[in-house]
Amino acid sequence: MHFDISPAMGVAIMMNNYLHDMATGLLVGSGFALHAIIGIQRRMNTPEATLFFLKTNAKMVKLFKFALWWVVLGGVPRTIFYTSFEWANAADKLQVPALAVKHVMMFTAVVWGVIAWRKMQKRVAVLRDSLPAELRASLDQ
Repeated sequence: MHFDISPAMGVAIMMNNYLHDMATGLLVGSGFALHAIIGIQRRMNTPEATLFFLKTNAKMVKLFKFALWWVVLGGVPRTIFYTSFEWANAADKLQVPALAVKHVMMFTAVVWGVIAWRKMQKRVAVLRDSLPAELRASLDQ
């Protein structure tokens, strides 16, 4: 299906697509950051390091969920206007292979990110249970 796109609609679609790409980057970036922090926690292996990781994780989960919802919801208009906006633009510039590689990479990053986050949350549960009671109580504050 091909849509006639006004200049204003073109700007809105383009901004959605950029923000959609940025949300994917947030998923990947937040995952790598949390992976680095859990590595430090593992090396330090102290209740304080565990508490820091768990408090950081609580904030990062909010960012992750926001970014994931943006990827899902922002993907709807991106899909609707894909052939008339993104595909047509790439085809005009002979960039279809580059566009395909980009989307495969981004899809892989999102799927990998969701799997990695789910694994990380299992580790979070173990770490939470390992904290002394007084530190565990401070997590809910």
